[in-house]
Amino acid sequence: MKGLDRILELQALDSEADHLVARREELESGQAIDTARRAMETLQSQLGETRLALDAIVTEQTRLENDVGMLDQKRKAEETRLYDGSVANPKELEAIQAEVANIAQRQSRYEDEILAQMERREAFEAKIPGLEAELEAARAKVDELGSSSEQELVDIAARSAELESNREQLLAMLEDELLDTYEGLRSSKKGLAAVELIDGVCQGCHQQLSPVELARIRKQQGLRRCEHCRRILIF
Repeated sequence: MKGLDRILELQALDSEADHLVARREELESGQAIDTARRAMETLQSQLGETRLALDAIVTEQTRLENDVGMLDQKRKAEETRLYDGSVANPKELEAIQAEVANIAQRQSRYEDEILAQMERREAFEAKIPGLEAELEAARAKVDELGSSSEQELVDIAARSAELESNREQLLAMLEDELLDTYEGLRSSKKGLAAVELIDGVCQGCHQQLSPVELARIRKQQGLRRCEHCRRILIF
């Protein structure tokens, strides 16, 4: 069949052309930039939330440290009263001792909370540099896409014209029956009409042909079709 040996070449041209059409539509719709911008905005939100959480931790840590400082002053004042001889009443001294012990317990509890806050603070502080780096990269990608999209559209137009010229030359080499079959399959098989047969496997549907079918089509002259997807097969 005239042109059968060139059908994969035509398929390669058409597949590249389809890819370029999809890419052009993506660029013209701004989908790539929108996707990159959404990724950037997500990182901005994550970084902002992390910084807010860190600020809350720092505020809480500062409050606890201030509370510990005030408790320490109060404990020292009570200990001074306990040992300076200014209080002689046994019951009052007992009450002061109990207050000192209570203050010490509260200090210890607050200090444990401060340690926990410090650990959380370190964890959040460690996240920030990574998020900042990711955000910077995302911003750079948005800027790059914005500046490169126009040039890419120019390149796509030039390559599409080249592919169309090459396609016209190939069409003159194909028999009408072959071309009709090819075009019909392209419309029904998502653009993929002609594929290789490798080790008995159709590269279109990736199904193994039966031994009987393989033997049959090896002897067949002219157009060979996959028994599963009906695409044109080229050995």
